[in-house]
Amino acid sequence: MADVVLNSAVRSNLRTLQSTTDLLAQTEERLATGKKINSALDNPASFFTANALDRRASDLNSLLNSVKASVQTLEAADNGIKGITEIVEGLKATARAALQSPLAVSEKASIESGDLGVGATAKNLLGGGVAATAGSVGFTFGAATTLADAADSLSFSIAIDGAASSTVTIDQTAVQAAGDGDTTIDDADELREILTAKLGAGVTVGGTGTSVTITSNTTGASSAVAITAYTETDADSDVTDGTGLGNASGAGSAASTASALTGKTLTVKDKTGQDVSVTFGTGTGQVDTLDELNKFFENNNVLLDATFDVNTRQLKVSADNSIAKSTPLDVSGTATGAGNPFASVTFSSPVLDEEAATKRSNFVADYNAALKEINTIAKDSNYNGVNLLMGDDLDVIFNEDGTSKLEVKGVEFTSSGVGLPELADDQFIDSSSINTVLDQIDAAFKTIEAQSSKFGSQLQIVQTREVFTKDMIGTLEDGAHALTAADTNEEAANLATLQTRQSLIVSSLAISTQQESAVLQLLR
Repeated sequence: MADVVLNSAVRSNLRTLQSTTDLLAQTEERLATGKKINSALDNPASFFTANALDRRASDLNSLLNSVKASVQTLEAADNGIKGITEIVEGLKATARAALQSPLAVSEKASIESGDLGVGATAKNLLGGGVAATAGSVGFTFGAATTLADAADSLSFSIAIDGAASSTVTIDQTAVQAAGDGDTTIDDADELREILTAKLGAGVTVGGTGTSVTITSNTTGASSAVAITAYTETDADSDVTDGTGLGNASGAGSAASTASALTGKTLTVKDKTGQDVSVTFGTGTGQVDTLDELNKFFENNNVLLDATFDVNTRQLKVSADNSIAKSTPLDVSGTATGAGNPFASVTFSSPVLDEEAATKRSNFVADYNAALKEINTIAKDSNYNGVNLLMGDDLDVIFNEDGTSKLEVKGVEFTSSGVGLPELADDQFIDSSSINTVLDQIDAAFKTIEAQSSKFGSQLQIVQTREVFTKDMIGTLEDGAHALTAADTNEEAANLATLQTRQSLIVSSLAISTQQESAVLQLLR
């Protein structure tokens, strides 16, 4: 079939109509998508650049969710630290309450001097002299002793105040005259009763418990008691002597105007275990009053307190409240030992006040219960499977290739992790132990505050990067939009113009075909 032949006017109008239709289709697509560049054919450079920007914005948007989760993880750790801080504040209050409660020791470890002499006072420990003493001997009763036979006896010679010796015999008759009337010396009380009856007025028999003393009734250098020739007579070897009696002597001392303490030294231990010596006297660096002695202890970190008894004129050195449950090490120096103010160098043992000790033990129970809450809070401070207070680490990635990131190191914030171990039942007995716990609490506060500050700084970085990432995503999307977005107002105007043009072309095409129509009419 032969091709249709169009005249030039029709062909021109047809080409214009086709071009206008293409433009209409392009304009409608732009209005439908909102983009002026919908494929690489429209503008390769702008299309691929916009795609790259969109891809990066999408990657950052995915990372933004991870950054937001990291913010919540850090905030969960911060909440946990706040809770732990409140618990530690409660622990400090418990320890301080224990410190202010009644002392759990009714009698602290101590040593006492002898009588410091006439004139000795708290303001003048050196005193005005030493009183005369009496001669004395002492024994310790061991066990009941039975004189089974009439011929059995205990005998000794005793010399009082240097006089001639006299013989004392304890036989069945003497024993039966004392105590319960049998032939057995049952205890120290019965022995003291027998000796009192036998020795007469020159001496005084005394003592308490199992102690038995025989003391001259005079004092001074001539006062003396001497027991010699102690003999046990056993008729048929059936007596076991448990009285504790034996040969012994003891002399008194004359009164002296010299001070018992002047020039003497007392060596004690400071809190590190080092020897510290104090010299009694009025010279430079020496002490002669109770206040000066206590000041010396304080200045040299000696955990002791000194007191003075005005009735007995005795100086007492005791453990201070900080070591109330402890027994200090022995003292030494020229003021100690036989014949010196401090005859004993060993501290007595402390005596607990059971009621006060129980109260302080209850404080320990409260303290340990609160420690468990620290562990619970630390374990519960987890977000989305990550717990920064139980040692988990957190990596926060900020860019699409992972080259920009923040490493958040987790910590162990259980009670032991912050340096607060569980306490023993007797940990609050004395002030020193409580002060040690308070020091541990202060150290724990520093640890917690330092980590809180670190987490806070890291949280600020993450939040800043979160805002930055949001802004960057907006910038990238705006950039891609600027490269590809269509101006809808312009495209709408183009559409109206093209539609009008299309109508005009159709009309023009109709005019162009009028010549063929005239020929058709002629043929008819």
